[in-house]
This record gives sequence, C-alpha cells and structure tokens, in this order.
Amino acid sequence: MATRKSTFFNYDEMTWDAVADLPRDTPLVLPLGSDYDPSTSFRTSLIANQLSNPLRIGLLPAFPFGWRGSGLEVPDHIFGRYIANLLDSLRDDGFSKVYCLAPQGFDPQSSFIGELSSSCLRLPHSTHNLPITQLPSDHEREKVILIPIGHTEQHGFHLPLSVDTIIIDAIAKGTVAKLPTRSWVMPVMPYGVSTHRSSFAATMSAGGRAFEDFWVAVIDMLVARGFDRFYLMSGHGGNSSFLVNIVKYAGERHRRIFCATAFLHTSGSIGAAALDKYRTSRIGGMGHACELETSYMLHLRPDLCQMQRVVDETDFVATRDYYMDWIEGGSLVANPPWDDDTKTGAYGAGSHATAEKGRLWLEAAIEEKADHVEQIHEQHERREKRRNEGFGLWGRFK
Repeated sequence: MATRKSTFFNYDEMTWDAVADLPRDTPLVLPLGSDYDPSTSFRTSLIANQLSNPLRIGLLPAFPFGWRGSGLEVPDHIFGRYIANLLDSLRDDGFSKVYCLAPQGFDPQSSFIGELSSSCLRLPHSTHNLPITQLPSDHEREKVILIPIGHTEQHGFHLPLSVDTIIIDAIAKGTVAKLPTRSWVMPVMPYGVSTHRSSFAATMSAGGRAFEDFWVAVIDMLVARGFDRFYLMSGHGGNSSFLVNIVKYAGERHRRIFCATAFLHTSGSIGAAALDKYRTSRIGGMGHACELETSYMLHLRPDLCQMQRVVDETDFVATRDYYMDWIEGGSLVANPPWDDDTKTGAYGAGSHATAEKGRLWLEAAIEEKADHVEQIHEQHERREKRRNEGFGLWGRFK
C-alpha cells in the first residue's frame, strides 16, 4: 500500500480568517534557517514521515539566525524563549501539533533541544558540512548594520500574514542597493511582538521581554566583533516601543556605538511628505491593512492580494489626543483591544490602494532610510572625534 503524500502550504501567505478555519490538528512547522529547500521532495518527505504523513502541513517563515552554528548566535536560553513564545502563540490559537524544525548540523549539545524536545523535528546530519558564514562578515565593519524586523500577523481579509516582513525587507534591501559601501543588511526577521495577539487568529508574538533580550544579545555579539553602527528597522508598529528599549539598553551597555531605530518606515520627514502627496484617504485611512500597506503589497506581491475582499474600517475610537493613522497623533499613548475598533482586523481604507502609490511610497521610504544611514554615520563619527579629543568626562578615560 502506497504511503500517503502530504501537501505543504505556506502559513504566512494565508489570511487570518483562512488560518482560523484550519483544522486544529493541522501540523505547523517553524524551520530554523534556510539551508534546505522545503520544496525538495526528499526534504519534505523526511518532515512528513516524522509527522506520520498527514494530509497537510503548514510551513511557517524560517527563523534566520540565533542558534549555535547559524552564523550569529545568542545564548541558548534567550534564543529558546523567543522560539517557545512563538510556538505558544500557535497553541493559544488551538493548534495541537506545532513544531520547530532544527537544521542539519544543529548542535546536539544545545540546551534548546532539551527544553523543546517534544516540539523539535530534526533533519538527519548532512554528509557535506557546509562552511558557516558569519553574519555579517568582518569586512562589513565601518558600515551601518541594517536589522530589518517584520512580523507574522493578521492583515484583514485581503492581505497575507507576511505583509510587515515583505515591506521592511524590500525597504532594507533597497537602502543597501542605494548605499552599498555605507550599509549592510541582515536577513529579515519575520517575527516580532503583537500585544493584541489574541484578538484575531494567526497572529504570532515573541513576547516583549524575550524580544528585547534577543535583540540586545544580537547587538552584544556584533559589538564584540567590532561593529559599532546599527539601525533596527521595523515593519510592524507593535515592535516599536520594544525597539526603543533595546536601543536604550544597547547605548547603556556599549558607550562607543551608535544604535538607532525609528517608529516605522515611511514616517519621517521624507516619508510623511510622500504620504501627504499621494494619499486619497482621510486621516484614519492609514493604520493597518490600509491604503499604505495595501499599496505596498500591490506593488511588491500582487499575487498575495485579494482586493475583492477589502473592507475599509476607519471607525477608530478617537479623541483629540488619541487617534489612529500611520503617523499616529496626540499626546496619549494607550493599548486598547483591537476588538474595540475593527471587525475584520483592518484599520484604514485599503480600497484606496494602488500599485503605483506603492512604488512611489517605496521610493520615498528607501530615500528616507538612506538619509538615516548617513545620519547614523555622522553621529558616530562626530561623537568619536569628541571622545578621542577627551571632550568633557571622556578626558578622564584617556
């Protein structure tokens, strides 16, 4: 009797309501690294066999680095907590079969294996030991290290879970293409923080404390290797307050670096001007799965957009000092449940989106990030000059 062949699907290409409809015994697998091709029949058959060949298996976005042998490692307990929180997000949504897929050559002594043994799948050790590439290589010192962080979360009925990751990856890569001798980009991280995770199915969360610990550890590792300029670039609003904390922790721990972040892409002086120039929705039309993000996706990945399913939702509970738009306004900072303000998961007017607007806004976002890279260089160089000259209290340490 022939063995049933499992079908694999990409979790992050689905909409949240499609994930909500999945049978809760559907296996979901989070791969570590991308040193294998999950579409290769040999690889997928190995995974399917370990799961007893179910009808369907969902593959989540690959986690890019952090474990021993990944090219950039953080302490096991910090890495493990990040992964455990992501898997728990799926369990909280009711999925009973969630797994982490360890790559070939994964260090068997890692405490991560022991902590998550019941949730860890393993590919057999390769007969070809591939060299590990450091992330970044030492030749990239003196450049600003761009660290793009997206997320895997709901974006209404018409957009996939991968929106934030796709957009910030395109902006970061566009910035390096514009300034190749001044910047270098890390592999994009597809997992951030969503404190509203429980409101809509499919949204994941690394947890605020685990997120902060992980990225501070990444900065620690890079500083120890001689890197001194960093730009944490977020494609997801829920990451923003935690990234500010990371920047503060990094600056306190490493006095001779310059580590920066920004609230979101397309939100500084260059981005704001472009938003005002091309938008057709009113204030409230740009927040989430909105005119802006939908335009980006129509430009970057139109195959993942379901425009026939767009629902405009602009009825955010607003007051003078608290309202929703891409560049949020008002002096109040709050975190009310999303359920109060949206029925579908969207904030804004996605029906106003066009691919041409997405192209224009991407150009503006890249220009803005390139300007930020140059400012980071200027900040670091001017500050180092003062330090070396013994400015103020620095004179005590000469």
